[in-house]
Amino acid sequence: MTVPATCLHLDQIRDVVPSADGCEDCLRTGGRWVHLRECMTCGHVGCCDSSPNRHASLHAGTSGHPIIRSFEPGENWMWCYIDQIAFAPVGP
Repeated sequence: MTVPATCLHLDQIRDVVPSADGCEDCLRTGGRWVHLRECMTCGHVGCCDSSPNRHASLHAGTSGHPIIRSFEPGENWMWCYIDQIAFAPVGP
């Protein structure tokens, strides 16, 4: 598989509002998380793949929303699940 030089799904990035202050799904079920990720299409906050439930990946798989950003203080990166590429945010 050839990895694209840039993400091919940048048009799906929206100006979103976070759905919760922690993993939305873990908060509902009493789960725990390691790191948080925010969906850049709808604002869903989910836990990372190092967390037991991997809610951010699960959300991407069920919703088709390809891009997340780190929801951790001081981190400034995005990830596209489809293109399997990390990148810096676009724009201001």
